[in-house]
Amino acid sequence: MTKDNPGFNTLAIHAGAQPDPTTGARATPIYQTTSFVFNDTDHAAALFGLQQFGNIYTRIMNPTQAVLEERLAALEGGTAAVAVASGHAAQLLVFHTMMSPGDNFVAANRLYGGSVNQFGHAFKSFDWQVRWADPADPASFEAKIDRRTKAIFIESLANPGGTFVDIAAIAEVARKHDLPLIVDNTMATPYLLRPLEHGADIVVHSLTKFIGGHGNSMGGVIVDGGTFDWSKSGKYPMLSEPRPEYAGVVLHQTFGNIAFAIAARVLGLRDFGPAISPFNAFMLATGSETLPLRMQRHCDNALAVAKWLKTNDKVSWVNYAGLEDDPNHALQQRYSPKGAGAVFTFGLKGGYEAGKRFVEGLEMFSHLANIGDTRSLVIHPASTTHRQLTPEQQVAAGAGPDVVRLSVGIEDVSDIIADLEQSLAKL
Repeated sequence: MTKDNPGFNTLAIHAGAQPDPTTGARATPIYQTTSFVFNDTDHAAALFGLQQFGNIYTRIMNPTQAVLEERLAALEGGTAAVAVASGHAAQLLVFHTMMSPGDNFVAANRLYGGSVNQFGHAFKSFDWQVRWADPADPASFEAKIDRRTKAIFIESLANPGGTFVDIAAIAEVARKHDLPLIVDNTMATPYLLRPLEHGADIVVHSLTKFIGGHGNSMGGVIVDGGTFDWSKSGKYPMLSEPRPEYAGVVLHQTFGNIAFAIAARVLGLRDFGPAISPFNAFMLATGSETLPLRMQRHCDNALAVAKWLKTNDKVSWVNYAGLEDDPNHALQQRYSPKGAGAVFTFGLKGGYEAGKRFVEGLEMFSHLANIGDTRSLVIHPASTTHRQLTPEQQVAAGAGPDVVRLSVGIEDVSDIIADLEQSLAKL
């Protein structure tokens, strides 16, 4: 192990974790407790006043969660992280930390359907407005920015289409207007690319997917890149102005390059309460140890499946950036040369009804609303995950009526292809 610059595989196993100081246990213990004993009243006061780091209550932080947080911050190259109950919870806390009623943010229109719904409907209750832009056209983001815009949000690898986004180009737009760039890196994971290295300021994940990798635990994370100046513009008062809850502490002034993570924890997680359980944190941290092995197998299998689908006469198109003739291939090679991920879409010539019949005819694939499992998964987005969207929004999101989404697992690729072949033969 190189002490000053450990490799990715080493970080995935060791970052954030040490043998338990009391018992010597090598695996991270599950600290299944609600609260923690203070040394004395001064110690308690220092913790509550943000004058000292430490554990108070598991809704805010917990030693098992801390291992997961430190590991994800290390894998993404960030300064700090906050683990929460889900990817949606992570997004809620990110925007709560920077938005006020009447503010807006600009988001890519090719996003996970649940994010489209959260941004376009649930966030209206806070009077936060979303403005949609085309991730293939960085200028479209700039056109939507005004004085009340607080952030830009994109996915590094768009769900469900599996298309890579030019992060650096959109980061230039964000920097020009002194806005933070938030990147959902769920689909790519830091094994394939690290958005902070391309100009992002904050990274979020649904840990439920590839980080955990086994479809057994929910979780989300916010990774603070430590790169954004929250005091420069005066547009982010939760970080740049005295906080009455903490006797006038100015978070950015006090905590510097970890200020956003601190704010998300003590102003968002503390009060909204979407805490991740210690058990889920343990499961996700355990899953993260094999992330590099799993992701490479996912990518290798997905490329083989995509090539095979292109030869089938019942398939009208395949959208996978790993294919050399794919329009997104150049971006994939630039940002993610190790592979194009596990998730991609293809179209069936029979349209909506053919998509439904194909899904129902599969035997080994699991038909469910998730990605990133060791098992191969399938869904017909137009009738499920993107059903709440209008037909126009479905097409814009890459989830039109003929679209089938695969999350290719790590089984033997010959068995994956055999299952696809037998179901296509029934159409």
